[in-house]
Amino acid sequence: MTSRILLIDDDSRLADMIGEYLRDFGYEVTIEGSGTEGLERLRIGRFDALILDLALPDIDGLEVFRSIPNEAALPVMMLTARGDPLDRILGLEMGADDYLPKPFEPRELLARLKSITRRGSRSQPGQIAVFGRLEVDPEAMEVRLDGERCDLTSHQFQLLSTLASGAGRVMSRDYLMHRLRGNDLDAFDRSIDVHVSRIRAAIEDDPKHPKRLITVRGAGYLLARTQD
Repeated sequence: MTSRILLIDDDSRLADMIGEYLRDFGYEVTIEGSGTEGLERLRIGRFDALILDLALPDIDGLEVFRSIPNEAALPVMMLTARGDPLDRILGLEMGADDYLPKPFEPRELLARLKSITRRGSRSQPGQIAVFGRLEVDPEAMEVRLDGERCDLTSHQFQLLSTLASGAGRVMSRDYLMHRLRGNDLDAFDRSIDVHVSRIRAAIEDDPKHPKRLITVRGAGYLLARTQD
């Protein structure tokens, strides 16, 4: 099956080169030169991965990333010519799957792209996510441990479901707040930490020593991909 890639980069020469290179390896590549056009393309099409340049002419790449429709559910690789490592840290904390500084070798881009598409890091809408003994069922809005339903509020379910959609990657508190903006944010205003604590009480064997929902100090939270 052909993988469909969306490339958002205003450097037309580089974008054409990347597109041609990837097509030689069987990818179907769509190129957009601005954040606005890229987001519109995401809304009307389905893709298997996104390659996103941070330095865009209209919308900053990080803002584009924040605005990706939830239903797009695709791995993201960020590109940048900026030298500040903060860009990389911010992008990865927000949930990007990989980061590649310019200039780069096309072979490295290809290898990294294969890696993130193999990972299939974001769960498709409606698909039950299984992490060992833990199941997150978006259709039923249920979380089950060893087949038994966990007692979570709708807000806590949405928070855990968001973490499950990017299992294995750190998500910052700001990113989680942004992803949950369509829900009642008042419930999260005090602290996401409170909700994380209550989720742990429901899904962890020992909430004081969590192995599923993990805190990454100074960065945020991640849901472990591999669990007992």
